Amino acid sequence: MSVDALALSVDALALSVDALALSVDALALSVDTMALLVDTLALSVDALALLVDTLALSVDALALLVDTLALQVKKFVYTIVPIQREKDV
Repeated sequence: MSVDALALSVDALALSVDALALSVDALALSVDTMALLVDTLALSVDALALLVDTLALSVDALALLVDTLALQVKKFVYTIVPIQREKDV
C-alpha cells in the first residue's frame, strides 16, 4: 500500500468518524425533541384538566345563581304577594 493510499484511507476513516459524530448529534437532537413533545403533551393535558375544572366551577356557579333566583322568587311569593293581597282586600 502506498503512502497516498494510506493517507486517503486515514482521511476516509476521519470522515466516517465525523459522519458518525453527526449521526450521534442528530440522534441526541431527536431524543431532545421527543422529550419536548412529551412535555408539551403533558402541559396540554394539564391545560385540558384546568379547562374541565373551570367548566365544573362555572356549572356550580350557575347552579348557585339558579338557587338564588329560586329563593328570590320564594321570597317574593311568600312576602310581597300576601302583602299585595291584603292591600287589595
